[in-house]
Amino acid sequence: MSSNSVHARTVAVIGGGPAGLMAAEILSQNGVHVDLYDAMPSVGRKFLLAGKGGLNLTHSETSELFLSRYGARRAQIEPWLAAFGPEALRLWAHGLGVETYVGTSGRVFPTEMKAAPLLRAWLHRLRVAGVRFHMRHRWHGWSEDGALRFSTPEGGKSVHSDAVVLALGGGSWARLGSNGAWVPLLEQRGISVAALRPSNCGFDVGWSEHFQTRFAGHPLKSVVATFTDKEGVTIRKQGEFMVTATGVEGSLIYALSAPLRDEIESAGAAVIYLDLLPDRELSYVIAELARPRGSRSMASHLQSRLGIKGVKAGLLRECVPAQDFSDPARLGAAIKALTVRLIAPRPLDEAISSAGGVTFEELDERLMIRSLPGVFCAGEMLDWEAPTGGYLLTACLASGRAAGLGVLAWKAENN
Repeated sequence: MSSNSVHARTVAVIGGGPAGLMAAEILSQNGVHVDLYDAMPSVGRKFLLAGKGGLNLTHSETSELFLSRYGARRAQIEPWLAAFGPEALRLWAHGLGVETYVGTSGRVFPTEMKAAPLLRAWLHRLRVAGVRFHMRHRWHGWSEDGALRFSTPEGGKSVHSDAVVLALGGGSWARLGSNGAWVPLLEQRGISVAALRPSNCGFDVGWSEHFQTRFAGHPLKSVVATFTDKEGVTIRKQGEFMVTATGVEGSLIYALSAPLRDEIESAGAAVIYLDLLPDRELSYVIAELARPRGSRSMASHLQSRLGIKGVKAGLLRECVPAQDFSDPARLGAAIKALTVRLIAPRPLDEAISSAGGVTFEELDERLMIRSLPGVFCAGEMLDWEAPTGGYLLTACLASGRAAGLGVLAWKAENN
């Protein structure tokens, strides 16, 4: 790779997603010259796609419940959110001219719903603050003299900077830039990186050809899913999801994806129980099934007595032994707790987000890599995960802010 070297002393931010842009904002607002590099032709690509159907900025639930969404990494993420939580995020959006509202689910959206107006206003503010954007710059680690190495359409480039914020994303949606190519670059420097795994993902079930052909793409609405992990902790959530050609995906499944994935990794499979009629007691369901059906088919009986039809009826046929349809108690029990066995998460690149990344043990409280002074990390490339609902975006923005402030503190100490 032919190379030309740039020796301007600035802070380099590598990655133009929400975390990188927020780090650039904090730095530029404090008088730091910022060069932001991204491998793609434009920044914020995953952010824009995620907001296509309505940009879920954050969530309005109580602080305690919000923090609980970060599971085992709550302790590490809580300081970021104490400084830049849901309310601060809404005020920040307002400062960009973007009004927000709370939806019926408690999720917070821009009034216009879309991500593009917010991103346009944000990029304008960053450019006015002096942030320089370098597109189609793919990072390849460091040269022997400590310079950052990039490949560009014009050839190789080496850049020296005072500090670096790495905000390179996770491993999902590679076509939008988050491909995990940074993992070996850090591992070569002795940095511990937990393996990237799918999060907020669908799962394979292994449907019969008949069921798959007939019902792939059909939504299962108003169901309750229950899962009990190997520690005996039971999670019970109501919502909806989609039957796919290979299995299941959608909001209800994503909400359970982390423990389901972990269970499959340790046990080879995970079992969920679906309550197809959460508003009806088991006794009522059995009583209705036990009513005489005369010459009517079982399909007609299920529909007329319990309103079970379409994909719910198909799922019963797929998962319940044929002989149980003549036993109201067994069929009723299946309707209230249908066993569905999940055999594998969908591939990482299909997932909404990823788990794994740079372990927090490698970082100090400012998000600087202890063994690489002046190198900071932010966003989804850190080893944490969260469900959909605004939690991912809020923590990514908050981590970018924390990393930017970390750079300022480090520079002040080392001037």
